[in-house]
Amino acid sequence: MKRVSFAEFGGPDFLHLEGAEEPHAGPGQIRIAVRAAGVNPVDWRIREGQFQKVRPVVLPAGVGQDASGVVDEVGEGVEGVEVGDHVFGRGSSTYAEFAVLSAWARMPEGLTFEEAAGYPSVVETALRIIRQAGVQPGQTLLVSGASGGVGSAVLQIARDRGITVIGTAGAANQDYLRSLGALATTYGEGWAERVRQLGHVDGALDLAGSGVIRELVELTGDPQKVISIADLGAPEHGVRYSGVTGNVPEALAEAVGLIARGKLHIPVEKSYTLAEAAAAHIDSRAGHTRGRRVIVV
Repeated sequence: MKRVSFAEFGGPDFLHLEGAEEPHAGPGQIRIAVRAAGVNPVDWRIREGQFQKVRPVVLPAGVGQDASGVVDEVGEGVEGVEVGDHVFGRGSSTYAEFAVLSAWARMPEGLTFEEAAGYPSVVETALRIIRQAGVQPGQTLLVSGASGGVGSAVLQIARDRGITVIGTAGAANQDYLRSLGALATTYGEGWAERVRQLGHVDGALDLAGSGVIRELVELTGDPQKVISIADLGAPEHGVRYSGVTGNVPEALAEAVGLIARGKLHIPVEKSYTLAEAAAAHIDSRAGHTRGRRVIVV
């Protein structure tokens, strides 16, 4: 089979599409013929070696953790899923023709493989950080860098829970944020004051790592009310860095329910082939994403 991998840490040019042995499902796992794989910032952060001290990988290593596809192998002890089922979920080395998943759910009716691949990590992360921020119905959550995949999920899930959301993004994405029910404003000079004019902030999320932690603490009045998934220096300001995955099967089940009720939709901004994985990482790292980027196999 073909898979994308890297043999040393570095830039996107270190990614290579190569032949590899097919993986097989172990106990509690399934294998899928991959139809699409989600592109997440964590993918290029791992490739750059940013997490090596806390989440070491052995080189050479595959890339990717989210995927959708068709079940073609079921591991020992697995029930409720059969060969031929269409699923989406979390695994490892998903930029490949075949991948093993450790958490999965059946794809909701009406969702394409391309769309489904963009949900697993995004929804798990969104649910986790909303909970960690501690914002309750009737309160207001500020989301910095709100137009990407996680931001898109946070806005919709928070609004479904009765939470008011203020989102920051580039000028081109203001209407997109408003379409998801957010009070929108641009980042850049004076952004914190523009947020104050929109209302009191009870909690804040840093999704872009754009050096705004200090302002988020000032806006909330308490570093414990700020969560970052993108700034590794956040703890220096007393802010929690949330990088530990929560309950993925539970998150997938909630995602299925939200999608079925029409409360969650994350658009695919751009698709890439396996051979274009480096371009996908370059675009993901540049930010300004509206929704999701995916690899189509």
